[in-house]
Amino acid sequence: MTPVQFAFSSAFLLGLTGLTFHRTHLLSALLCLEGMMLSLFIALSLWALQLNSASFSAAPMLLLAFSACEASAGLALLVATARTHGTDRLKNLNLLQC
Repeated sequence: MTPVQFAFSSAFLLGLTGLTFHRTHLLSALLCLEGMMLSLFIALSLWALQLNSASFSAAPMLLLAFSACEASAGLALLVATARTHGTDRLKNLNLLQC
């Protein structure tokens, strides 16, 4: 494993462990997801550059578009929960209460 591959895989695993163990606020969970998506984007971009193939050049842009949609939906959920519940703590979110 090259040092570049190790760096991006450790960045992805760091975001994954942050998502699994540090879920007190919705914003921290969204930031961990965004870090995971950005490490995947950079790794996929470098992989497409190493292959020198034009067929793989659209994959990083598609992943970036999906991560932008995920970020906008997550921020919309964050605003909605902060307005209805008054906080973004995940323990206080109950789907049975309106």
